[in-house]
Amino acid sequence: MRRKLFGVVLAVCIGWFQAGALTGNDIPHSSAFNHQLEARKFNVETVDLSTTSNTEVGRVIISNAAITTSPEVNGQNQTSATLSCNLTNPTFPVKGHYWTNNGKIIDKSETNSDELYIEHEIKKVDYHSAGLYACVFLTEPQVNATIEVKVPPHVVAYKRSENANEKDKAVLTCMSQGYPLPTDWTWYKLKDDESVETAIVNGSDVKYEMKNTPNKTMLYVKDLDINSDMGMYQCQGTNQMGSDSDKIQLRVRSQLAALWPFLGIVAEVIILIAIIFIYEKRRKPDEINDDDDSGSAPLKSNAATNHKDKNVRQRNSN
Repeated sequence: MRRKLFGVVLAVCIGWFQAGALTGNDIPHSSAFNHQLEARKFNVETVDLSTTSNTEVGRVIISNAAITTSPEVNGQNQTSATLSCNLTNPTFPVKGHYWTNNGKIIDKSETNSDELYIEHEIKKVDYHSAGLYACVFLTEPQVNATIEVKVPPHVVAYKRSENANEKDKAVLTCMSQGYPLPTDWTWYKLKDDESVETAIVNGSDVKYEMKNTPNKTMLYVKDLDINSDMGMYQCQGTNQMGSDSDKIQLRVRSQLAALWPFLGIVAEVIILIAIIFIYEKRRKPDEINDDDDSGSAPLKSNAATNHKDKNVRQRNSN
């Protein structure tokens, strides 16, 4: 009895063991396996291996490579900067490297060198050179790290002055350059001495409407009034590094502005006619008499000649 019971228990244990072994060996086929290793918040890519047949199993290779970078650049207190990347523990030899700025490869930065420490020099830190830089090492897997170069925004008015007619709508536009782009836009109406008169809040008045994007802001001034709306306006963009602003002059023309050229021509013609009339009226009487005498003298001479000819004819007839 004991032997039978022992045999049953042994059979059950063997069955469990075989079931567990089958489950452990039943690995599902996969088309690809990806893994991403993070090193000091910078992305490190890993190899992607795909199975070539139903009998092969995908393998994941985890890279221990890490990149140590220079700190991010703050354009507020730096006029120049040197970016650096140091690669450690690469899985395979480095075949080259290059730098990018905002996703575009920087000219003359590509090289086939196997160096693990590279640098990129920024001679002048401003809104032209600001952006998201990345150092890329050509190895297996390819690894890269990013460095931010931040500066206050550079705000420029699209047009220095804007002209519009009374009762129409004017659109004032400002643009921003640099990195990062502004997170907040503000408009102001300035006094005659260019001090701030009032801040324009979007939606607070039906007269004003603001449309903002990270790199552009537009202010719509509706139903223009020549007395209250004409003047200087200021746009201001702000990001985490600071603020910048620019000014736009708004000129409002009267509704009769289109008639002024025609009225000017009419006025010139009237003035010319008046000058001619006055000149004719103020001419000297002697000039007029001289003109009359010069015109009548030939008539007297002709009359005397005719009279003499008549007398000669009479004498001959006698």
